Amino acid sequence: MSLNTKGVNTICTHEGELKDNTYKGAVSPLYMSTSYDFLDVDSKRYPRYFNTPNQVSLSKKVAALEHAESAMIFSSGMAAISSTLLTFLKSGDHAVVQNDIYGGTRSFIESHFKNYGINYSFTKDLTVESFENCIQENTKLIYLETPSNPLLKLVDLFAVAKLAKSQNIITASDNTFASPIVQNPIDLGIDIVMHSATKYFGGHSDISAGAVASSELIMGKIWDLSKDFGGNLSDYTVWLLERSMKTLGIRVKAQQKNARKLASFLDKHSAVQSVFYPGLKSNEYHSLAKIQMKGFGAMMSFELANGYDAEMFLRALKLIKPSMSLAGVESTMLLPYKTSHSLLTESDRLSQGITNQLIRFSVGIETKSDLIHDIKQAISACNSKR
Repeated sequence: MSLNTKGVNTICTHEGELKDNTYKGAVSPLYMSTSYDFLDVDSKRYPRYFNTPNQVSLSKKVAALEHAESAMIFSSGMAAISSTLLTFLKSGDHAVVQNDIYGGTRSFIESHFKNYGINYSFTKDLTVESFENCIQENTKLIYLETPSNPLLKLVDLFAVAKLAKSQNIITASDNTFASPIVQNPIDLGIDIVMHSATKYFGGHSDISAGAVASSELIMGKIWDLSKDFGGNLSDYTVWLLERSMKTLGIRVKAQQKNARKLASFLDKHSAVQSVFYPGLKSNEYHSLAKIQMKGFGAMMSFELANGYDAEMFLRALKLIKPSMSLAGVESTMLLPYKTSHSLLTESDRLSQGITNQLIRFSVGIETKSDLIHDIKQAISACNSKR
């Protein structure tokens, strides 16, 4: 059976697994060694070279899921993103960056690109025309994130990829919010796909990791820089991540099912001013999501109406956890202005539509009615007009 004919759950479970030829165990053996023989070997193995047995095997699973030729596992999502960007951008180069992106990525670009002599332009909006208007003679890379954090805005990946290829520009897209279960940017022409593997890949809020997938040629270039940056992941955590990814498909399917119900509930609630979720027919990105996504994901954001204290709402939750990260099996909420986008100035946040009333909601696998009950009681508790 070829890889192209395998179902996604089969790929999650079996692709890239290491065989236990000694004891015939059902799961991949764990190779903890940080030192390997260098005599009479084809490849000198070393953890920082991203080529230990467990690193290589898990990379094959990531590549298969993203329909890529090759992949690498990093110690965090930001290690994956920063290593990728600095591979293809040098002093004097220019990058076009989507305006609505994760706050940590934006902070990295605004704080450090100048130290490398790298120029950049943030797009005015998410239209293809906005990306095109930012392109300069020295533009080498276009950076995307779709769905975006935290407002779930979408970019037309196929259109931007087509634009970039016409001008010989590399495209790189953060696919964390969707996961490869919901979206495969490479199929739409994007060159490089990145993940905070801490999120859906890990799925249990106990692993920090990152991933990059692309062609063999591009990954070779990323490896050449990354082996010197030292952003590799320990083999024990790689092994844990492989275990978690076996259930990626079924977790995301269950989370998506819950998310569609929760988005509809919130959209009709009088205490909620706005819901940002591409699965709603009223959402401006709904039509695009139906074209380039396989579902609508399990992330959303919503804005409480005036008179409801957002922080008090989070404190009143009894089941849903006010928590920093996302995509675990447990449902979590946070205030982007205090967490994911706290490094931005208030004016930058407001220009992106990130108000103090905005709550990001990572929907888990709990029973839908329990989640709705928790939200209802928390809204009642935080109504300052009662």
